[in-house]
Amino acid sequence: MRYTDIAIIGGGLAGSTAAAMLGRAGASAVLIDLRETYPADFRVEKLSGHAQLERFQRTGIADSVLRRATLSGENWIARFGHLLDKAPSRQFNLLYDSLVNAIRDEIPGTVERIWTKAVSIETSPERQRVALANDETISARLVVLANGLNVGLRHQLGISRNIVSACHSISIGFDVAPAGRNAFDFPALTYFSERPSDRIAYISLFPIGTRMRANLFVYRSFDDPWLNEFRRAPAETLNAALPRLKCITSAFDIMGEVKIRPVDLYVNDASDQPGVVLAGDAYATSCPAAGTGCDKVFTDVERLCNVYIPQWLASDGMDANKIAAFYADPVKRACDEWSAAKAFDFRSVSTATSPYWTAQRWARFMAWSTQGLLRRLGGAVHLEPNFLGHSSSSSSSSRSSSSSSSSLSSSA
Repeated sequence: MRYTDIAIIGGGLAGSTAAAMLGRAGASAVLIDLRETYPADFRVEKLSGHAQLERFQRTGIADSVLRRATLSGENWIARFGHLLDKAPSRQFNLLYDSLVNAIRDEIPGTVERIWTKAVSIETSPERQRVALANDETISARLVVLANGLNVGLRHQLGISRNIVSACHSISIGFDVAPAGRNAFDFPALTYFSERPSDRIAYISLFPIGTRMRANLFVYRSFDDPWLNEFRRAPAETLNAALPRLKCITSAFDIMGEVKIRPVDLYVNDASDQPGVVLAGDAYATSCPAAGTGCDKVFTDVERLCNVYIPQWLASDGMDANKIAAFYADPVKRACDEWSAAKAFDFRSVSTATSPYWTAQRWARFMAWSTQGLLRRLGGAVHLEPNFLGHSSSSSSSSRSSSSSSSSLSSSA
């Protein structure tokens, strides 16, 4: 039997960030994950946006981690084969496994790491028992369940899952290379769909090291024949869906493996569980097309490690009332609600054909065109319509989190 205050199960983005924050604060913690080096996995491939980067900064590890990323200082925005704007950006690009392994390097040596599988959890209002595949047992005051999409332990604990939207979106990742020349003209590019019937949100192209990476986001069922066509002939299928993309990119080739990942939107109900708290995708998923996944992870982990765990450890017990306070946290709830609303609004603005959403698409096109013109004339204002709404929730979440951060704060 090993004893600790906090057992973190899952060493992905949420679990590794929590381990780094808790270890830096001097907490007694153990990180449990199957692999010592996080393997290649098609998930987050860039961090960008003021609010997301600010959330990462509040974890205290952002500066060290982001030094390993490729920075895009400008992002071109285009649609219908027209360049609308060359927008300044702070976009940090790196593959998900590189991001997680960089965060793991920030975990202090005082955090014990056990590279095996957690096979069962027994909970109580006092201490929790975690049985491991290597026949060891961990006794902890609190278990942070951050094992992403793995459902085994949650099912064992009787945690119910509410599927909000099955196969809400599909992410497609691949490398591209310019045909017959050394480099693309753009530093990074976001190109929006040309027709709602194509069920495409946008394609994003951005550099990671010497590679140019492409992320394509679509709204289709997982058994849609279009996906098989994309696997079989990616260049031809992409060109048919976005025929005027090459007006911006010029000719390019699709290189290497095409990775396709569908996403279900769900929320788990664990508010009645003593001794176990869910963070990141283990609690609720987000839509990659909306780009809010890292916001949710960093908000979860920051609130948990900066606010709730110090409070919980300062008094006896770890009953369900303590845990429920985290799920009810107004900053966390605002971020979760904003993320969910943006997922559905982004799908509507990409695919819906009602007069309202058609007007929203044209409003965005005109706003970006005007903003790009103003920038070329020597000035720019942010004119993109607030069609996604709920940005005020994101902003208030950011401000509240900043003012409430406490003992573990020192970085989406």
